[in-house]
Amino acid sequence: MKKLLIVVDMQNDFVTGVLGTSEAQAIVSDVAMYIKNFQGKIIFTRDTHNDNYLNTQEGKKLPVTHCIEGSEGWEIIPELRPLAEGKDIFDKPTFGSLALADYLKENQFSEIQLCGVCTGICVISNAVLAKAAQPDTPIKVLSSLCACVTPDSHKIALEAMKTCHIDVIN
Repeated sequence: MKKLLIVVDMQNDFVTGVLGTSEAQAIVSDVAMYIKNFQGKIIFTRDTHNDNYLNTQEGKKLPVTHCIEGSEGWEIIPELRPLAEGKDIFDKPTFGSLALADYLKENQFSEIQLCGVCTGICVISNAVLAKAAQPDTPIKVLSSLCACVTPDSHKIALEAMKTCHIDVIN
C-alpha cells in the first residue's frame, strides 16, 4: 500500500485573499517543496461556495464571502496550481469532505498525511474524517505545513487532533 497526502484548501482566499494570513503565506514554499518530494498519492481539497454563501449556516457565522466557485479566490494558489494538475481535487461545500471520506473508505493507504489551511477548521475536520474512514491507518498532520487564523488557534487545533489519536509531526 502507498501513502496519501491531502493538501487542504491551499486557495487564494485563504492565503493572500479575504481570509489570508501571514501564517498561511509563510508555509507556501515549504508545502510546495513537500509536495514535489512526496512519494505517494496526492489529493487536494478546495473549499467551494456559491453566490448564496451569506445565507448559509456557515455564512451567517463567518460573514466573509470567500471561495466562490469559479472565482480567483477559489483557485488553488499559483505556487501549487501546477502541482495540482492531474491530481484528484475534492470540492467541498463545508469544512470536511464527505466525498473524500467515502473515497478513503474505498481505498486503503498505509499512511495518510495532511497539510494546509486552516488548521482549526478544515484541516482538523478532514483529519477526523480520515480517522473515521480508516481507523487503523496512521493519520499524520504536518504541523509546520499547516496554518490557522492565529498561532494560538493552530496550537489548540493540533492538541485537539492529538486527543483524537491523530499524530502531529513537524
